[in-house]
Amino acid sequence: MATVKQIQYRMGQAKKKLTKLNKEVNAVKNKVKTLESQLKKAKAATKAKPKKAKARPKRKAPAKKKRAAARRKKR
Repeated sequence: MATVKQIQYRMGQAKKKLTKLNKEVNAVKNKVKTLESQLKKAKAATKAKPKKAKARPKRKAPAKKKRAAARRKKR
């Protein structure tokens, strides 16, 4: 059978552990709340943005070198 001092010591250790775990639980709850608010803002931001139309591919400019070479030949 355990003595009174041993039981009191174990009770003290258990209380310490409980307070530490409660602090951790509160910290995690706060972290979850902040992440949920960030998620909510991100979803709202994606809905608010209009979708952009796809950009048309740029047309190639006619090669100037070929024209210049053709002009030189005519002279």
